[in-house]
Amino acid sequence: MNGRRSRVGGDRATVGSMSRDRDAAPVILEAAINGATSPEKNPHVPRTHAAIARDALRCFELGAAIVHAHNASYTLAGQAAADDYLAAWRGVLAAKPDALWYPTLAAGPGMAAMLAHLELIQRELPLRIAGWDPGSTNLGGPGADGLPAGVIYGVSYDDVRYGFAFCERLRMGASLGIYEPGSLRTTLAYWRAGKLPRGALVKLYFGGEFGIFATQPGVSFGLPPTLQALGAYLEMLDGTGLPWSVSVWGGDLMATPIARAALERGGHLHVGIEEFCSRERSPTNEELVREAAELCAKVGRPLASCAQAAALLGLP
Repeated sequence: MNGRRSRVGGDRATVGSMSRDRDAAPVILEAAINGATSPEKNPHVPRTHAAIARDALRCFELGAAIVHAHNASYTLAGQAAADDYLAAWRGVLAAKPDALWYPTLAAGPGMAAMLAHLELIQRELPLRIAGWDPGSTNLGGPGADGLPAGVIYGVSYDDVRYGFAFCERLRMGASLGIYEPGSLRTTLAYWRAGKLPRGALVKLYFGGEFGIFATQPGVSFGLPPTLQALGAYLEMLDGTGLPWSVSVWGGDLMATPIARAALERGGHLHVGIEEFCSRERSPTNEELVREAAELCAKVGRPLASCAQAAALLGLP
């Protein structure tokens, strides 16, 4: 993280001049390769074990340092969820033992149930990251009348406390999805108290025009992918030294100004079919990783290897 207050919302030349000393810092490029995306939404989404393994390895080859994937169903929990992940990831870790990866949360009543499969996976395969979200938000899309309809994604303060304790106990870095500014304020409360576990990555999720689940635009969440919105988050992070990344959910990160601005300010990038949505194209994960890598090269920042990313994050 940069240690200065941002003028990201203002003069781009100023942003560039302020960041020249960070231009060579490696970029942690993360690929979220499937999520809840269906083949109908993007025919290239990997859903089988073999396809997940293939896309994961290809993303690593192209420069991704972290790969995030879902399994067959959110309804799988505990040992069933662990077994489904293991079927896809045994081959990946056999081919690339230092790979950094993490599953999604499972279905369940509270964070303990949602994270239980990670401990079971870690007994067999290297798993150094736990991905979860330190706050609640509304998620959905336009209803029949065009007005917002959907669900409450609820993560309580007790869930957050359990999640950080889980990471401490299993020596995992916390990969934190920040849907709303309040989630970042909760995270920073732990940082100020000296209770934030080692290896935390603050992932700033910006809401694109389609949001998380919708196939029609018009209903989203959080802050939009603008320079002013990025500046607001960076003001909150100022002085913490916490590593951070940007992504656009229900949109195209590379089509927004925040991708380049994040790189100019020392941030990292999060791309992939899970979050991408566009009426114009349905890219592969390989295409999205290549586009992000090309932007990093243009800005003059190399891609971090898995080992470099682990060091940059301070993973246990």
